[in-house]
Amino acid sequence: MIAEETITWHVACSVEDIPENGGACALIEGEQIAIYNFTRRGEWYATQNQCPHRQQMALSRGMIGSTGADNEPKVACPFHKKTFSLQTGECLSGDEYTIKTYPVKVEEGQVFVGV
Repeated sequence: MIAEETITWHVACSVEDIPENGGACALIEGEQIAIYNFTRRGEWYATQNQCPHRQQMALSRGMIGSTGADNEPKVACPFHKKTFSLQTGECLSGDEYTIKTYPVKVEEGQVFVGV
């Protein structure tokens, strides 16, 4: 039997703090976490803010979109265009990089990130 990982939910911001179809950064437990309001899909995502390619804190400023036959949600680093799955953190640019992803929930106008 595999033990379930305990998630602690943190209030990150209000819904209005994240632009539609864009992202912003929140500091949670000392870590910069990028939060994305993917309005076109009606979904929210969260990842680490640091792009592993050049170690820049920039993913929250990246462009979000969808790719492939499955319309997988992705974010592209604004500096070097490495793209990452918002669901799995896998690099979609063919590189070995990965990023952390976090669960997100929205309740009563507040955005919560699970760490």
